[in-house]
Amino acid sequence: MRLQKCACIEPMYGELPFLDRFQAAKDSGFDFVEFWSWAGRDLDAVKAAAEQAGVTIAGFNGDATLSLVDSGQRGAYLAFLRRSVAAAKKLGARSLTIHSNGLGEGGAVINAYPNLSDAAKLRAMSGTLKECAKIAEDAGIPIHLEPLNTAVDHPGCFLTTTCMAAELTGTIGSPMLKILYDAYHMYLSEGDLCGNILAYGSQFGHVHVADAPGRHEPGSGTIDYGKVFACLEESGYRGLVGYELIPQTTTAEAVNAIMQY
Repeated sequence: MRLQKCACIEPMYGELPFLDRFQAAKDSGFDFVEFWSWAGRDLDAVKAAAEQAGVTIAGFNGDATLSLVDSGQRGAYLAFLRRSVAAAKKLGARSLTIHSNGLGEGGAVINAYPNLSDAAKLRAMSGTLKECAKIAEDAGIPIHLEPLNTAVDHPGCFLTTTCMAAELTGTIGSPMLKILYDAYHMYLSEGDLCGNILAYGSQFGHVHVADAPGRHEPGSGTIDYGKVFACLEESGYRGLVGYELIPQTTTAEAVNAIMQY
């Protein structure tokens, strides 16, 4: 079975105005697109651009600058998540992505909470994630929890491994709370891509792809994506593969590399 491709139109198609990227992605052969933030966007215009292009919005971030690890932000976190759910319903988006820590400009972790122990962070995350799962179940919109790397892109992020994400989602046990598995991030965080895919793939709700180093298209770095995709197939994963990558030269060249897989 060939996994369906999704273009992340924030780092890709950056040479175009945002609303023009939906048609450009469709013209490149993508039936699904995703982006990072819905806040501050004209949702009516986004919906019209997606519908005119004939693409489905796979998802976007649902947590903004708020953190799961901070129990003091729980009320604000859940309130913003409900707003994100409303935006997803309006746009016909298939999912929302959340993280352990709030992210700011360029994906920088806003607060690493060095004053909190790992136990306190896990306790806060677990409690808030249970409420997130209820919101997802009531809305019928899946939520995907994404671990990130701290070595290059997100220093200070708490959730950095597939295992920890799987333990959290597995303990809560909701079919609407899954993992967003980003192969680029996990290659930098833990290295053993196929081992973790085969161990935890049943809990994946969405997959992100970029090569390392550089976060460019597959084939530009050291990750064996032929093997990664084979392991995803073997694990039983049948969701989307989102290409969240920075084109090494041009978007057109990146798309050419993507389509080889």
